[in-house]
Amino acid sequence: MTSLPVVNQPPHRCGALIDHLARRLRLRSESVLAPLGLRPRHLIALTVLRDAGGSSQQDLAKILEMDSTNVVTLLNELETENLIERRRSPEDRRRHLVDLTDVGAKLLARAEFALTAVEDEVFSGLSDEQRETLYTLLQQATSKTGVEACRETPPC
Repeated sequence: MTSLPVVNQPPHRCGALIDHLARRLRLRSESVLAPLGLRPRHLIALTVLRDAGGSSQQDLAKILEMDSTNVVTLLNELETENLIERRRSPEDRRRHLVDLTDVGAKLLARAEFALTAVEDEVFSGLSDEQRETLYTLLQQATSKTGVEACRETPPC
């Protein structure tokens, strides 16, 4: 009987698992957000605006890693629902500043509360402590833009 050659296993990679979890989260999140009139991209933009205390339209495009034309479309949707407001920068009239409205802040809070149940379901296999560790690690992983990360660990 011949034995199979020993094959070195590559190190564990997280990409496929994160992608799988992201798909589960996205599908369940979309079903929870739809009745609120939100899509995931709306939620992300509202969250960024809340956490940053507002932003210029250009900086928001960079943070969201979106083309400025697509950001304008996104902001138009949010502004139509009175979730955000845009105003001209007093320092540079060519720039628009974007802020979350009270209506937007309240809807964001409702959405986050609704999404708690989704996360509880998807991450049910983790303890509270493990979920907090995962959150911390994901924050660290996303703290750099793609360009910064690419400079440190090419190729991209």
